[in-house]
Amino acid sequence: MKVERLVMGLDVGSARTTAVVAEVTGELPRRPGVRVLGVGQARTAGLRRGAVADIEEAARSVREAVDEAERMAGARAEAVFVGIAGEHVRATSSHGIVAVAEDEITPADVDRVNSQARMMPLPPDRELLHAIPQEYTVDGTAGIRQPVGMGAMRLETDVYLVSIGSQPAANLRKCVERAGHPVRELVLEPIASALAVLTEDEKELGVALVDLGASATDVAVFHEGKIRHLATVPFGGAHVTSDLVHGVNLTASDAEQLKEVYGAALESLVSPDEVIGLPGSATQPERQVPRELLAHIIHQRLDEIFDLVVRGVHGAGLAGSIGGGVVLTGGGAELPGTAALARDAFGTTVRVGRPLDAIAGLREALDTPREAAVAGLTLYGASRLAIGGATAAVPRRVSAGAPQMERWAQRVRLWLQDFF
Repeated sequence: MKVERLVMGLDVGSARTTAVVAEVTGELPRRPGVRVLGVGQARTAGLRRGAVADIEEAARSVREAVDEAERMAGARAEAVFVGIAGEHVRATSSHGIVAVAEDEITPADVDRVNSQARMMPLPPDRELLHAIPQEYTVDGTAGIRQPVGMGAMRLETDVYLVSIGSQPAANLRKCVERAGHPVRELVLEPIASALAVLTEDEKELGVALVDLGASATDVAVFHEGKIRHLATVPFGGAHVTSDLVHGVNLTASDAEQLKEVYGAALESLVSPDEVIGLPGSATQPERQVPRELLAHIIHQRLDEIFDLVVRGVHGAGLAGSIGGGVVLTGGGAELPGTAALARDAFGTTVRVGRPLDAIAGLREALDTPREAAVAGLTLYGASRLAIGGATAAVPRRVSAGAPQMERWAQRVRLWLQDFF
């Protein structure tokens, strides 16, 4: 197997680090495919509130997860795509305008106007992560998705710029490099998750992706096929666990285990007569409490998180733009009743997102909402390998310079431009 056909997705989460080694499959049409060869996981150490706080400890977690994935795959992937998220993520719109060089708009004109929009200066403590074209305006006519070939004198665009803190990004890269793998690219995790779990129809109608992580909840809203809003709510599954620690007087490890085994996001799902045994500790004997108490604590915190998400969507003026509903990902989405609670909060359809059909091989290892981000990172990596002209992207009987390959590469390039 050629190394150029391999890609690795790496999700360094606050609670768990997951690495996936996958082979790029097919000829990479609009939605490329990957065949999962190996999956590795390790408990994350050295992170605080989603950012690296101890590089050596974080590197150890990465090394354990990557080594396990590569042993299972029997191969090493050189192209590593790492997810990033957190409260340091910022997004803003930027406008670009250029004169059209010829009688009609060419791909070079589109590149020029997008480049101009990307030139917005950033503070020295920030770096640009993604520049995502929205729509184009051709001689005053707005809402154009693909302007190439149109007759025009002036071309404008609005680009959604996603930036991240330079220091959190540098520390994340450093911990991955300490584990023995250079980072090919950092990718915003909500965008990666969306790539793995959202359908084209959902993105067109309008959909809110809500990623319930351990340290925070990330939100991405899509409408008319484009990303329109990004936000982070600084509460997640670890806060639910903390509430159980204080509400039931448990250690953090016991609270996390009870949440996973007996937790529910809706009190109505639990019988008032059901009781569960709590483990003893140095200061507490073994005891029993109603399971309904655990559900009540979880319900209250998740309800608060969803309320903050709803307020953010309304504040962005997008309340009427999620006709496709809400899709939940992340570990918090696995708790029974979470989708129903979100349905009450948003007043629309809600589903739990799992990776779509573009993933083959050891698919069952990623068939949970918790693994949406790392699944999306492998798909993103496959697309980037195609654009970069890697061996994985070149059909065996077509040379890289052939007209067929040029047309195929342009389709992939345009799709990435549309999505990002």
